[in-house]
Amino acid sequence: MPSLINYKKILPLIPLLFFVLFLINCASLKIQLDPKSKEFYEKARLIMSKEEKDIFLHLPDRKSREEFIKDFWEKRDPDPTTEENEFKEEFFRRIEYANKHFNEGIPGWKTDRGRIYIYFGPPDKIEQRPVLNRPDIKGYLLWIYYRYRFAVEFIDKRGDGSYRFDPYSGVYGSFFDAMERAKFGLIYKEEDFPLKFMDFNLKYNKKEKKIIISVPLKSIYFIEENGKLKADFEFEFYIYEKGKPLKYIFRESRHFEGIEKQLLEKDFLKFKFSFDNLKSGNYYFDVIIKVEPNINKARKIFKIKL
Repeated sequence: MPSLINYKKILPLIPLLFFVLFLINCASLKIQLDPKSKEFYEKARLIMSKEEKDIFLHLPDRKSREEFIKDFWEKRDPDPTTEENEFKEEFFRRIEYANKHFNEGIPGWKTDRGRIYIYFGPPDKIEQRPVLNRPDIKGYLLWIYYRYRFAVEFIDKRGDGSYRFDPYSGVYGSFFDAMERAKFGLIYKEEDFPLKFMDFNLKYNKKEKKIIISVPLKSIYFIEENGKLKADFEFEFYIYEKGKPLKYIFRESRHFEGIEKQLLEKDFLKFKFSFDNLKSGNYYFDVIIKVEPNINKARKIFKIKL
């Protein structure tokens, strides 16, 4: 098994993590949702990005929210060619497991351990030991995720089995990157979790009326064939105007091939897409990129003001 990155180094953002995760549990709705939308949001907000929450909570009617819910699960489906949505099924299975095993006076899926389990599934290793130099701590757990290269600490200060993140330490390794990917459904197949994160950026050129996507070369997997590096890209665009029911959906494929020497002179691959349907306003561009032949996948949401 690979060793943890910075296993003994405490991340400087621990207090922020502690605060953010509790906000997830304590947040209350500011608008009235229909029963179906409310039932969806109650649990799905655990894995919603802040942009998705903003989109959903500004949709003006039930029909547009129903379309959002449909798209929400489809975007996270690891294999759209099958009838099952493995990610959705696994998400609710993990909620059931959390409710059964992490009930601390509140439903298990609302606890710290429950949320981590819902994001990442069972840890690869659990360490449970007394904390000799901290008499105020009654219980200590360390969940180690070798496959994602991080670990999470939980402490029980009351001795009743209620475990919380330790505000003084708590997380080791690449937790934040893994959590962001988990929100977009990119870690369901743990054995296939790519250690190389395919990042990208997006801009909208209002004058040219074009979407411009820049993908760092170092984050792309290529296949070498006949002295050239090749890759096939599939782009999916979901474009929402804030507070409006209308959205635009379109897909495009692009093939790339180049000589390695030429690629070394570049930092990014840039792709341009003509799109002239936008007027002045606030938009969200939800973009999914799939790359063959290694089936790498990335997804990000961008807030664009025109």
